Amino acid sequence: MEIEKPYSLSDYDKNEAEQIEALMAAAKEPYPDPVAWLEEEIERNVLLTTTEHLINLGKRFSVWPNTFFPACCAFEVISAAASRFDFSRFGMEVLRPSPRQADLMLVAGTVTWKLAPALRRIYDQMPEPKWVMAMGACAISGGAFRGSYSVVPGINHIVPVDVYVPGCPPRPEGLIHGFMTLHRKVAKDKLLKKD
Repeated sequence: MEIEKPYSLSDYDKNEAEQIEALMAAAKEPYPDPVAWLEEEIERNVLLTTTEHLINLGKRFSVWPNTFFPACCAFEVISAAASRFDFSRFGMEVLRPSPRQADLMLVAGTVTWKLAPALRRIYDQMPEPKWVMAMGACAISGGAFRGSYSVVPGINHIVPVDVYVPGCPPRPEGLIHGFMTLHRKVAKDKLLKKD
């Protein structure tokens, strides 16, 4: 039986030197930097946004409408809320009974001067941020009754209006277009306003 010779230090150094030489011979060109795959990973997994955009996204899809319907355009809002048009997909699940829980005032119909203080009071009770949508010819300009002594010639004389939805009465598609216009307006809202 042959006894193996123990591994000597000189053999070990020689073996190590051969490994180093082989590594040096193979390492003439550097490995490519992982920039290409890293950029792809970043694009797939990192989302860059601003706080302002996230807050506006939340405000945009949680608009709670309060209604002020002194006349006939209310039927078109009911139609827009029903299953065919379904404005709940815009985050407007329930029409709010109280102005303190709402941030959008839908005004549809003829507003008289006697009714104007109630409109202003409801607007003042709504918390900030708040928006107003004038729906129909009567709310926008007084409609067919604009020459009357008792009719307000547009609710923009009483409260600031953000979106106008024309028609007599406006169709549900027009109302939904008004909601989408309001969404675009809310998306551009500045968090810190310079006064």
